[in-house]
Amino acid sequence: MTMQVICSTSFDELTPYIDDWERLAGKVPFRSWTWLQQWQRHYGPGDSQRNNASQLMIFCVFDGKELVGVAPWYLEKSTLGGRVLRQLGTAEVCSDYLGILCRADKSEAVIAALAEHLMQASTTGESYRRWDFLLLEGVDAEDAATIALTERLAEAGCLVHRRPAFNCWRLNLPPDWDGYCYKLLNRKRRHEIRSLERKWLESGKAVLHTVERVDELTTAFELLIELHQRRRRMLGEKGCFASPRFRAFFCDVMPELFRQGRLHLYWLEVYGKVAAAECDLIGGDTLYAYQVGMEPELLFAQPGKVLNIAILRRAIESGYRVMDFLRGDEIYKARFGATPRPAFEFRIAYPRALAKFRHHCWSMGSDLKRWAKQHLRYTPCCGTATFKDEES
Repeated sequence: MTMQVICSTSFDELTPYIDDWERLAGKVPFRSWTWLQQWQRHYGPGDSQRNNASQLMIFCVFDGKELVGVAPWYLEKSTLGGRVLRQLGTAEVCSDYLGILCRADKSEAVIAALAEHLMQASTTGESYRRWDFLLLEGVDAEDAATIALTERLAEAGCLVHRRPAFNCWRLNLPPDWDGYCYKLLNRKRRHEIRSLERKWLESGKAVLHTVERVDELTTAFELLIELHQRRRRMLGEKGCFASPRFRAFFCDVMPELFRQGRLHLYWLEVYGKVAAAECDLIGGDTLYAYQVGMEPELLFAQPGKVLNIAILRRAIESGYRVMDFLRGDEIYKARFGATPRPAFEFRIAYPRALAKFRHHCWSMGSDLKRWAKQHLRYTPCCGTATFKDEES
């Protein structure tokens, strides 16, 4: 049976397929219906009649009546930039592992149908479906479906530009704590971690707490937000919660995930005072360390490291098999035994004269920035909501 692609411009009309969507998301929280629907509420385009600058465009691939693939995107329009298809979940929210959702056994057919639809929609389809560029950010190097789409579009004549994105960092967890300490850490790192564990956790000077009930969330969120902002201000930065939209998104999506059993929220007390807090997302046997905050006045206790130790040990004892520290090359991730997982950004230009011209202009500007960075020590401004902190 031939795959059928339908472009939906509303989450509401897709509610009958929520369960199918969640199965296709493959337990990656950033691909889930909950995460992306809330992102749409806070960051995404409104109804096309109210907002001419952007339009929600969720490409759904059906095999008969079964939903077997989803490309959750939106179209952003501007005079200079043209018509750009972008992924839901981007910007300051910093969702990682975004991509095309599809059944593994239907992947080849889904990608073929989606690529064909994209090429036809931009020529013979309704005018609002015409696109000049497809921007895919933070594509995991092992995301076979999304990479296959870029290859299909290249074969169809599109210009495809690929460049490295921020690495994510993953730690494969052994079945027990001793296995972690003695198999994944060198002698120096093992000594440091065991010393901190004995000094703070085993002595009872530091205690890890976990939110267990929904009615505890509000207080715990306020703790995390305050600690994060205090630490970032100390470092001369605004902090991600300075953004009203990010704070509203965070406070709306996290309770939903908690009620679904897909979120852990911890806080660490040192000498009875709150020293650090962390929010982790759950995806099957994987924990994703999303956000952290620390009390600047208690940095002498190294609360970031102690909190990581406590969470890692609890994760191992709870049966988790992967700790994902998400994007960013902070040193502490390697020190805890994590390894980089490469990611890419793809910019795909439709084979239309104006789109090609815009693409070449963008490419020249990108090359100029790269040259300036190498020769003038230019540092681009980059904001992120997921970069975790390290006190030393």
